[in-house]
Amino acid sequence: MYRIVKKRLLAQGIALLEVEAAAVAAKVEPGQFVIVRVDEVGERIPLTVMDFNREKGTITIVVQDVGYSSAIITQMNEGDEFQDFVGPLGVASEIEKYGTVVCIGGGLGIAPIHPIARGLKDAGNHVISVLGSRSADLLILEDEMRAVSNEVVIATNDGSAGVKGFVTDGLAKVLSDGHKVDAIWAIGPMIMMKAVVEYTRPLGLKTIVSMNPIMVDGTGMCGACRVSVGNETKFACVDGPEFDGHLVDFDLAMKRLAFYKDEENRAKARLECHHEGGHH
Repeated sequence: MYRIVKKRLLAQGIALLEVEAAAVAAKVEPGQFVIVRVDEVGERIPLTVMDFNREKGTITIVVQDVGYSSAIITQMNEGDEFQDFVGPLGVASEIEKYGTVVCIGGGLGIAPIHPIARGLKDAGNHVISVLGSRSADLLILEDEMRAVSNEVVIATNDGSAGVKGFVTDGLAKVLSDGHKVDAIWAIGPMIMMKAVVEYTRPLGLKTIVSMNPIMVDGTGMCGACRVSVGNETKFACVDGPEFDGHLVDFDLAMKRLAFYKDEENRAKARLECHHEGGHH
């Protein structure tokens, strides 16, 4: 079993969990993910790694209460255990010395961009992080990102912190400040990553995105996580999760993500009824 040794609430409905998983911590690299299961009847949930500590043998994940299973996980506490904690899965980020790099994290995407930014900084890059959220109170991990970045630009939709607008407005500020950018990583909601690649495409800026489609087994066997990249079918769990953003068919990816929305909403409604003592 995999015990939670630390829990911290980052914002409303968003929890950081540090979990004992020594075998995973020994091998994991930036950009990889794990698949967790709360108990033997729970579903398998893919979660990108936010941090890892090889000495302590722990993996840190960040979970947002958006569906049935994620709601259960965010309610877990220190001392609780996961039945399964499988990883590291996926292909690690291509960490090397590029020069000046921009790491863009939108919403929950700030969590998985963290180890990538740290790895890029350790490799000798000048790291500029652009962090986006709807409002200042939903901005997560700002201190952690400042610790692994040379510069940080904040963008909030309502202007309550930093630049008013989206992460693309934050990126525009970086470029208007005169930085010559050599590579960009962007992680966040599909619509955000699509906006970033549409912004960088005409500029010819190398842009890597991390795809988070529906996953089931995490080994490429089920085919649920297929994405179209450069008109070829790829599986995010074994070929990704990172791909050249300019080659990804985001419209198809977003259409596939919407397939299970109704089912997920029904499952979450059942959970809420259960907690309220209802029998619907």
